[in-house]
Amino acid sequence: MTESILAQIERFAPGFRDRILASTATGPAGIEAANANYVGGDIGGGRFDLGQLFTRPSLRVLDPYATPDPSIYLCSASTPPGGGVHGISGMLAARSALHQLR
Repeated sequence: MTESILAQIERFAPGFRDRILASTATGPAGIEAANANYVGGDIGGGRFDLGQLFTRPSLRVLDPYATPDPSIYLCSASTPPGGGVHGISGMLAARSALHQLR
């Protein structure tokens, strides 16, 4: 897909391709080999459906960001609301930590 993606970007930003010094394309097997958490190359943490919304990474309905260690909190694609570029899981984990401090 590298060429298709570059062509689309170039369509809206002419000259973009000329600015690329190097690139690397890695398939799903390579991604999984680099990080065993990315099963099948899935960087989003696996299936995400309505049930997963409430049970990721484990069934902790009250606070999915807390762990048994009160000094460790989770904020990743495996916590609600799931993967993306929104940063909401980090914000919610921070809220959880602040709540525990009160």
